[in-house]
Amino acid sequence: MGTVPVKVSERLSAGIKKFQPILNTAKSRDVNESDTVIIITDMLSEVFGYDKYSEITSEFTIRSTYCDLAIKLDSKIAFLLEVKAVGLELKDNYVKQAVDYAANQGIDFVVLTNGVLWKVFKITFSKPIDQELVFEFDFLNLSQKKLDDIEKLSLLSKEGWLKSFLYDYHSQKQALSKFFLSALILSDPITDAIRRELKKISPDVKVTSEQIKEVIQLEVLKREVIEGEKADEAAKKINKVFNRIAKSKLTKPNANPSLDVVEENNSSIS
Repeated sequence: MGTVPVKVSERLSAGIKKFQPILNTAKSRDVNESDTVIIITDMLSEVFGYDKYSEITSEFTIRSTYCDLAIKLDSKIAFLLEVKAVGLELKDNYVKQAVDYAANQGIDFVVLTNGVLWKVFKITFSKPIDQELVFEFDFLNLSQKKLDDIEKLSLLSKEGWLKSFLYDYHSQKQALSKFFLSALILSDPITDAIRRELKKISPDVKVTSEQIKEVIQLEVLKREVIEGEKADEAAKKINKVFNRIAKSKLTKPNANPSLDVVEENNSSIS
């Protein structure tokens, strides 16, 4: 993720200070969904930097159903927001509703929020449609002086969106996911490297990469990270990256695929 510009950081910090008491009051009054939408529209404008009249729309229809809010940049929908009343818990059925809205329009990201809690999901266009919680935050618990909180808000800001902060953050999170790391550990270059190191430690012991892979699968890693759709998808991405690296070996004879794979992966994860 890129550095947050000073002016953006100052606006986000000021937004925390201004809207925390507003949300606290709204929560104590238990305002309805329509009033919550008004507050969030103001937050999107004053905190996150979107133009209230040209970039925030409440007239976005999906299969004859209105999504609460949408952010529109350069005549294209950037992401959707499904809003619930400030006092409502963000239940799983609300997540499904928000995800279905985004999936039906082929939109990558959707935000589910009640003004206080914000949950940002990345849609996975698989069969069936799936979603990944990219990050979440409680606006009332944010600190205007804490850099981590400012950076987190910047992911949803207009400036951050235009610089792909959210896509970069998601790519980094996927690269460090348990599925991706497990697939990387089980890849041929890594098991070959382990075999070489074992040979240095125990020169008389004969062991193959396949034997190492089998032990890792059966005794080291949990089944949940090596089986299932997410594990299969991670393995495909790993293999794709290593195949790309192998094809470029002639031009980069000293390339070390085990070192390059994460960097290469940033361009292949979406």
